[in-house]
Amino acid sequence: MPYALFYQDAKLSKAYPTEADVWKLARQSGLVVDTVSEEEKSSPRPVLDNDYEIRPCQPEPNEDPVKNKADADRDARLEPRLN
Repeated sequence: MPYALFYQDAKLSKAYPTEADVWKLARQSGLVVDTVSEEEKSSPRPVLDNDYEIRPCQPEPNEDPVKNKADADRDARLEPRLN
């Protein structure tokens, strides 16, 4: 089943083949922050900012999650990196 980025009940992204694909897109978009709890001081864990969620979803009619991933990967390679 494909996955997408949601805020409350609104689907914000295209559908992608895996949850990991949406995490990658969210990180590239600046929507992921690292948090540290008292128990996990040595290893912060990534969480989505501002109550965003990654959930399973049905693709829109005529939407191809595999093509969406390929397009996102291509766009990421073409964008200049800011370091």
